[in-house]
Amino acid sequence: MKVNDLLSESVSALKANKLRTFLTILGIVIGIASVIVMISIGEGVQKTIESIIEGLGSNLLIIYPGASSNQRGFVSLGRGSMTSLKNEDAGLIREIEGVTYVAPVFQRQYQIVSQTGYNTRASVVGTTSDYYSVRNLKLKSGRFLTPTDDKSYNKIAIIGANIKEDLFPDDDNPIGKNIKINKVNFKIVGVLESKGGGFGLEDDSIIVPLLTIQKMLAGVDYLATISVSVSDENKISQIQEEITKVLTVKHKVSEPDFSFISQQDILSALNQITTTFTIFLASIAGISLLVGGVGIMNMMLTTVSERTREIGLRKAVGAKKNEITHQFLSEAVILTSLGGIIGVIFGWLGSIFFAKIVNVYTSISPVSVVLALGISFLVGIIFGYYPAKKAANLNPIDALRYE
Repeated sequence: MKVNDLLSESVSALKANKLRTFLTILGIVIGIASVIVMISIGEGVQKTIESIIEGLGSNLLIIYPGASSNQRGFVSLGRGSMTSLKNEDAGLIREIEGVTYVAPVFQRQYQIVSQTGYNTRASVVGTTSDYYSVRNLKLKSGRFLTPTDDKSYNKIAIIGANIKEDLFPDDDNPIGKNIKINKVNFKIVGVLESKGGGFGLEDDSIIVPLLTIQKMLAGVDYLATISVSVSDENKISQIQEEITKVLTVKHKVSEPDFSFISQQDILSALNQITTTFTIFLASIAGISLLVGGVGIMNMMLTTVSERTREIGLRKAVGAKKNEITHQFLSEAVILTSLGGIIGVIFGWLGSIFFAKIVNVYTSISPVSVVLALGISFLVGIIFGYYPAKKAANLNPIDALRYE
């Protein structure tokens, strides 16, 4: 039987019972659309996380005080609570080849009061001019820190976007205004552009010169972290080893009393989580697709029963088993393929609607579309094969006698 004839007969058979055909296709549409929406949510979350991590800085390597209990540095022994990192360590790291920027950081929470009377509690970050480049910051207005600000213990501040809204909601340009940090006056010289996202920490921070916060506010001589930007991401491991050697000698310890976290570490861990999340969502949506496949099989078995005499007549006039098999299998594949195409369209529209309603980013990749269409095609073959073989194996004499 020619392909055109096979398709023509299959379409005619499906048109014979339009309501049943529609309901069967609907099951596949719901299944495919659900899979597309769930995968788009998962991929959207993953891309959002990747953009946020990239926004942390370029080829970023963060050094924390406290020894790591594993190589990746996510679990540490006292990390962040120790005082092993000093200002001089940043100078030693800056001399290592391949290091582009080094930003020593000390930060602490303080109550902030503006001259207009508004107040908030915020993280005050003490750092140097390199912090601007290390963390890929952008200024909305004013300027950032300079080396002179740190050496001169200048009492100046650069405020994040959210801090500006909290302290100066009615002032579009707070440059030159004063704020009190722990009852000490600081002059605002810059306002940062909003970074947004879960890692947009600078939005809720106030940046001041490092020595100013250490000597005037906190009374300490140690660092919370050292952020390092390297010129080549492929050399991060090498530079990490060199930093370890230099600081181990400097601190006069046999084992490092500090640990590292890189962008790759954070991204790798979060990608594992989002991948598992996506698979979980797709698996749940796949259940509806499985139900749709069962609906296909049920419809085809019903069709075989209704067309038993027709099958017997066709076999009596010379139709072969494989022709009968192809006939019913093609009907199942047409149903699922059509349902798959419509499902992809509804899935795409559904992901857009979901993104607007829940205010999250979704992403539909060509791979997910091809995968969905391929799955719908396979569902037709898998769930249509048994009814097709049952039809092909009918005894023509018994089929002709069937009432």
